[in-house]
Amino acid sequence: MKKTVYPVILTEINDKKTPYLVYVPDFDTQTQGKDLADAIYMAEDVISLVGITLADDKKSIPKPSKAYDIDIACSPWHGEKNVISETVTLVPVDFGAYRLRMRNLSVRRNVTLPAWLDEEASKSGINVSAVLQEALKERLQLG
Repeated sequence: MKKTVYPVILTEINDKKTPYLVYVPDFDTQTQGKDLADAIYMAEDVISLVGITLADDKKSIPKPSKAYDIDIACSPWHGEKNVISETVTLVPVDFGAYRLRMRNLSVRRNVTLPAWLDEEASKSGINVSAVLQEALKERLQLG
C-alpha cells in the first residue's frame, strides 16, 4: 500500500482534557487529541476518512501541500490566548489500508430467532454470530 504524507498544524492549548488541536489545511478539517500521540493518530484517522469519502463520492483527493507552504496563521486557533505552541508536522496516511481496516470492522445486527432455537444453541455452546457469518458467506458464495 502506498503512503501519502500530509502536513497538519498541531496546536497545543492550555486544556487538560484535550490539549492538542489539529488542523488539516488540505482537507479544511480538524480534530483533537488527549496527548500528542493521540492527536497524530486522530489526524491520520480524519485525513483517511475524509479521503476515502471523497473517493467514494467520485471526487478527487487533494494532493498534499508542502510543509513549508503551510502558514500557521490559517489554523482556526491561531492567535487564541490559550495557545501554548503551534507547529507544522507531517502525518503519513495509507488510504488503501484504512479502507481495508474500515471494511473489516464488525457491525452489530439484531437478529430474531425463535426462543427455543436460541435456547438450544446456548445449551450446545454454539456461537450464533459465527454460524450466521458462515451461512451468509455460503449463501453469497463468498468462500
